[in-house]
Amino acid sequence: MTTYKELLAQKQALDAAIAQARKAEAGAALQLIQAKIAEFGFTAQEVFPYKSAKKKAQMPAKYHNPNTGQTWTGRGKPPSWIAGQDRAQFEIR
Repeated sequence: MTTYKELLAQKQALDAAIAQARKAEAGAALQLIQAKIAEFGFTAQEVFPYKSAKKKAQMPAKYHNPNTGQTWTGRGKPPSWIAGQDRAQFEIR
């Protein structure tokens, strides 16, 4: 029967072998990728396309300034044309 210490030693040896194999295979894969990029002339943008963060959904306007046509969703700091006033008169119905 294998002892706990022997199993730990085997695990350590396996971990080292795994790390070495990964390093060798990753190096070979990187060389292949670099060769294909050079062969086809890919740009960094083509290989790693930039994806912008998802845009937040636009909230519908809840208030309207009849004088200027400006609108406000009711979120965040109120614009100067509605600040300190009764908002009911500016509501969009």
